[in-house]
Amino acid sequence: MIGKCKAIAHGSTALDYIFREGKLDGRLAFHNLCSREPKAIYEEMKVVSDYNTRCRNKFLRIEIGIAPQDEKKLPVSELMRIAHLFAKQMGLDNHQWVAVTHKDTDNRHIHIIANRISLYGEVYDTTFVSNRAARVAEEISRSKGLTIAKEVKAERMYQKAKSNPTREQTKQQVQKICYTLLEKYKGTGITGHSMFLYDLNKNDIAIERMKNKQGKVYGLKFSYGEHTFKASEIGREFGYRSLQKNFEASQKVETNAPAQEIHNSAEHTDTKNSGYQLVPPSRSYSPQPTKESPQISQIVREVADTAISTADDLVEGLGGMITPAAHSEDYAEAAWQRKLRFQTNKKKRGRRL
Repeated sequence: MIGKCKAIAHGSTALDYIFREGKLDGRLAFHNLCSREPKAIYEEMKVVSDYNTRCRNKFLRIEIGIAPQDEKKLPVSELMRIAHLFAKQMGLDNHQWVAVTHKDTDNRHIHIIANRISLYGEVYDTTFVSNRAARVAEEISRSKGLTIAKEVKAERMYQKAKSNPTREQTKQQVQKICYTLLEKYKGTGITGHSMFLYDLNKNDIAIERMKNKQGKVYGLKFSYGEHTFKASEIGREFGYRSLQKNFEASQKVETNAPAQEIHNSAEHTDTKNSGYQLVPPSRSYSPQPTKESPQISQIVREVADTAISTADDLVEGLGGMITPAAHSEDYAEAAWQRKLRFQTNKKKRGRRL
């Protein structure tokens, strides 16, 4: 059994609905009411609810679902007891309410429309009222030996995962390809990331970035054929942040590199900015102070700036050639931000002169 509850403003419409011909199966209970027809019931409830002028949603709509396997052991008399017990445990003893059963769907269910304003003018507190209704339904189900909705939901989720062997087989295939490529290009920086995406595209695996309403990326989605998988289903290494860290450039230096180059690179490398990032750190050149004249220093800086700008253009061109079309916007944006940082650093150097 499952229970739902919600505060509503359209009490007249709700009463018309539960008494509609073709839906109505049986009338179970009328609590603190003299009338038996929807319009008269609404007018009777309105007399009480009009005492409170500040409350907007003056009615409660409650739905109690009965599991198909429990219908045979629940006659009308037992459904009446369930309706009364449910309303009592929800704290509606001093409120007006009506309960009926519907059989317009595959499963029989109970509808209760209650006046949110009590006979003493108090407003029923609807804080977490839906959770309260679910808890009351579970308690009644346990006491009467009925099916508990929470257990059925967990069983269905388990069966759903095992009922589609094709999807599981496809997921294992995608996992194998992704892990193989990740091992191949791990720690190779932005170039390795581009080749990783390129090889995935060659294997007909597409990666889609999931964005929230503010346009911020919060996760990745992998698609292969007609099947779609969240990044967490493929593996922990393939989350949005985790995947970036896997491609960060390795700090290992090749053994055949000259000792002097190793020493120089260690001196001028900022460990904070090393590694692959979606927006690479600034590569602006800051020459060491020398005893040269200001004119010579200015010429050296201009030549260095021109070389860096040319290198950035070449990187952008190569990135566009090796990066799949679906991710070209990221690298274009990164290149644009590099140019902005380069221009900012250039202005700062000019001010220092």
